Amino acid sequence: MRRTSFADWPCSIARTMDLLGDWWTPLVLREAFYGIKRFDVFQQELGIARNTLTDRLRRLVDEGLMEKRAYQSEPVRYDYVLTEKGRDFFGVLAVMNSWGNRWLSGDEGAPVVFEHDRCGHETEAEVVCGHCKEPMSAADTHPRLGPGYPARLAERPDIRDRFSR
Repeated sequence: MRRTSFADWPCSIARTMDLLGDWWTPLVLREAFYGIKRFDVFQQELGIARNTLTDRLRRLVDEGLMEKRAYQSEPVRYDYVLTEKGRDFFGVLAVMNSWGNRWLSGDEGAPVVFEHDRCGHETEAEVVCGHCKEPMSAADTHPRLGPGYPARLAERPDIRDRFSR
């Protein structure tokens, strides 16, 4: 069954989901943030089929989130290292972790917490305004069309109504 591509949708959330493709990709990225670099360790930690892991790592390399660096020449073996683009995905995973800790943790508590190296405190990710640094929520934030939204779609009454205040 072919999956629908969201790569050309005028929506950054849809485009991100298209890049991720499935649940394995963010988990591979999670392991990379936990310090995993080697194929066999990714495979062991995730319990993922080798062919599936090969596909996900290839996609992450092709999309520029990871790069391959040879650490052995015979046979050639690679470390998979996060690029700047890949490291920038940390915020997405941190917010997902915070949400999961709040809503999906059992009585025993959060399975993984983050400690901020600068202050040494356990912390949760928070979404803040990039301009004023105040917390953001759905109640005090609204979407509007950006410069990259296709003009031909922006003229539709249903789109104008949805994105106007």
